[in-house]
Amino acid sequence: KGIVYGKPCHHGINKNKACRNLRSIAEERCGRKCGSLRVLNSYWVAQDAVYKWFEVVMVDPFHKVIRDDPRINWICKPVMKHRELRGLTAAGRKARGLLVKGKRATKLRPSSKAAYKKHNLIRLRRWR
Repeated sequence: KGIVYGKPCHHGINKNKACRNLRSIAEERCGRKCGSLRVLNSYWVAQDAVYKWFEVVMVDPFHKVIRDDPRINWICKPVMKHRELRGLTAAGRKARGLLVKGKRATKLRPSSKAAYKKHNLIRLRRWR
């Protein structure tokens, strides 16, 4: 791949891949547009040569039926605000690599940055 940063804009290096999948980005855009709703999940609908279309399932946390149903009222908690922006939906977890389990996921959990920091931070005892 080579170094893709620190070059003039005319060098034509434009094949960087996005860190997140398009489904996760679609969820984020819907979550920003409809801030009062909670993003539950999403699924692929269609695609052509340029675009992909997803349907995003969103829930109104103040609806009486949602608040009274014990199977879904967990999404009414304040801590569930903007799950899509924090990578907590299924698409976001997939983009973060958290569908991998076991010994193969040692560099991914709790997050890739936290695992990197854990392995590369120098820890020195205070009185040594």
